[in-house]
Amino acid sequence: MLIRSLAQLAGTELDVDWGNGTSTRLLTAADGMGFTVCHTVVRAGTSSLLEYRSHLEACFCIAGSGEVEGDDGIVHRITPGVLYGLDRHDRHWLRADDGRDLVLISVFNPALAGTERHSLDRLEASSY
Repeated sequence: MLIRSLAQLAGTELDVDWGNGTSTRLLTAADGMGFTVCHTVVRAGTSSLLEYRSHLEACFCIAGSGEVEGDDGIVHRITPGVLYGLDRHDRHWLRADDGRDLVLISVFNPALAGTERHSLDRLEASSY
C-alpha cells in the first residue's frame, strides 16, 4: 500500500513548478500503478496553452475557478466539483480566474515519470 502526503513531497523533485503553477506528483510511473495522480495548482490570472501528445488527462476541480477552452473555441467553466477529461490528446487553453488559484486533482494515463515540466515560452502548445 502506498501512502503519501503533499507535505512529504514538498520541495522534492516530484513537487514541480511547471511555469504557471505547481504539480505535486503523488503517484508516478515508478509506483507501477499505470497512471499518475497530481495535486495541481494553476496560479490565479494565468493562461496556458497545453497539449499532452503522449498522455490522456482528467482533472477534477477542488478549489478556485477558471476555464478550459478547446481548439473548437468552446469555453467550459471550471469550478469545484467539475471534471474535464482530455480524451483525444486535446490541445487546450487552461485559465485560472483572477484573485484565487485554481486547484485540481489531475490523473494521467500512461503514468508520468514525475519530473516533466512545461515550456510555456513558445508559440505552440507545451507538451510532454
